[in-house]
Amino acid sequence: MSDYPVSLLSRMLKIYSPSGGEEEISNFLAAEMKNLGFSVRKDEVGNVIGEIGEGKPVVLLCGHMDTVEGYIPVKVEDNKLYGRGAVDAKAPLAAMIIASATFLKESFPGKILVVGVVDEEGSGRGIKHFVKEGIQPDYAIFGEPSGVGKIVFGYKGILNIKITCETPSGHTAAPWLFDNAIEKAMELWRQIRKLHLREEKLRSRFYSLTSCLTKINGGNSSSMIPSKCDIYIQLRIPPQFTPEQVFNEVERKVRRYQATNSKVSVKVKMEDVANAFEADRRSVLVRALAWAIRKTTLNYASFSRKTGTGDMNVLGNSLNIPVVTYGPGDSRLDHTPNEHIDLQEYTTSIEVYRNTLMKLPELMENRRRLEKAKPFLNKKKVGV
Repeated sequence: MSDYPVSLLSRMLKIYSPSGGEEEISNFLAAEMKNLGFSVRKDEVGNVIGEIGEGKPVVLLCGHMDTVEGYIPVKVEDNKLYGRGAVDAKAPLAAMIIASATFLKESFPGKILVVGVVDEEGSGRGIKHFVKEGIQPDYAIFGEPSGVGKIVFGYKGILNIKITCETPSGHTAAPWLFDNAIEKAMELWRQIRKLHLREEKLRSRFYSLTSCLTKINGGNSSSMIPSKCDIYIQLRIPPQFTPEQVFNEVERKVRRYQATNSKVSVKVKMEDVANAFEADRRSVLVRALAWAIRKTTLNYASFSRKTGTGDMNVLGNSLNIPVVTYGPGDSRLDHTPNEHIDLQEYTTSIEVYRNTLMKLPELMENRRRLEKAKPFLNKKKVGV
């Protein structure tokens, strides 16, 4: 195993970079890619963009530099590298950089963009700015932990809402005389968590609606019955619905609740949304990646949809291009205190990325020739 891949990832993990604190790692990666030979720039929000080659196709390899909070000491044990971001998602980003750098010595028939974005664990400010800049890749792979032999082609959407319940206040010595805003908010939450729509597939975790209460603010330590409570709810949206459709249903439940709780004032606000996304499994990008997995691991690729939401949602719904997610790591280790990457899997993924980049232009050319030949073939079929 080459020392450089492990060295690069170890140095990335030692730079603590929670969302909003990515400046140090963005400067580090900009300098590292420049030293490797990339043409490098940073945009105004802190995304790092490295380029190799020119012309078409433009292949985007995108990973995020930020992590959730909580530093994990970096160490290697039993061929596993521990550290915050080892899985989510500095290992995929490091693998993308190393795989792309091999084409600095070997010509690539097009352009490779390796982008490290900020704020993926937050509101997606990095990828949203990248899309807003108007850069138009032809293909995109997002670096997230899928496992070395698996391709992720779908993500659920997301709807974050805030609900505020207010009630007249009173003394805690006579709680039977007054409504408690916290208790009322919990009643409403129990109604919303039961929300399901007709078009759902309830046996499928991907094609069904799920909800999670993520935060509660209310009350104090005085002898006053709580008169205000804010609750924050996150709903994961399957692709057959838009977040707006689900929000309308939440509002309908709120109205029904208020109709039977006239002393409770309820306000509901949509805080953040992202539409679900499913990629085309028949695209040349998916075929190239599946071929690369087979060539590298000697096993056939498997496919999955994730119940989470990622930057692929934003770019996939904004640009009409083939896009998938792939990267080393066990996603069950995301955000955990035991986060680590198997180093053999990490180095294998580098070869998968590289083989994908090698195969993609060939498959593109094959498709172009087939499309060019179609009119002639159709004429032969009808005897023209």
